[in-house]
Amino acid sequence: MIITEIEILLRLLLAAGLGALIGYERERHGQTAGLRTHMILAVGATLAMTLSINLALAFRPVSGGDPARLAAQVVSGIGFLGAGAILRYGTSIRGLTTATSLWTLAIVGLAVGAGQYLVGAFTTIFLLVILWLLDIVEKYLIHARMTIPLMVTGKEGMLNIDDLRSLLKHNKMEMSNLFVSKNLKKGTVTLRVMVTFSTEIPIEPLMQALSGLPGVHTYQLGEPTPQG
Repeated sequence: MIITEIEILLRLLLAAGLGALIGYERERHGQTAGLRTHMILAVGATLAMTLSINLALAFRPVSGGDPARLAAQVVSGIGFLGAGAILRYGTSIRGLTTATSLWTLAIVGLAVGAGQYLVGAFTTIFLLVILWLLDIVEKYLIHARMTIPLMVTGKEGMLNIDDLRSLLKHNKMEMSNLFVSKNLKKGTVTLRVMVTFSTEIPIEPLMQALSGLPGVHTYQLGEPTPQG
């Protein structure tokens, strides 16, 4: 039976509501793909599914239409949107969770479009539970760690790697990927390392300690965020 326009509108409203739940959670975590992106995605996937069903029913006597054909294209195409949500800053990668939530929400939209309301609603709630539960687990049970680049420039002969290694160890940080460069004209040396530490460790004490290293001229912790 062909889906009526009123029923399509109701399915779109439900999809928008489900998308808003996931989108709000992602936006609350500072993700660019937030409320609007998830809502639009869910609505678009739902419309694609309802259109696919109606077209298949309308043209079945002529072409033997397959409702899954358009839905499969939605699942395939969402990969491009998910890839756009993944960003890399140095060795840090952000957006993987958002990319997977976008993909899952597209499936939710297809389910709602196919009239599987309970399945779509349950999947959305289940996805929210996963996102919220993992927040709690990571905060209290797993000490999340991050790795960022550190560059220190100072006077050659005074600034040395042993002092930097001891400083990082004192601040409960691990050092790796050492790279050393020298400027013979200026008489300076630059130390580049990757620093790994728990997200619970504050950065301020490290910055103060770096300022007190013998021979230090400048230092940079992390990488500038790429602009538009």
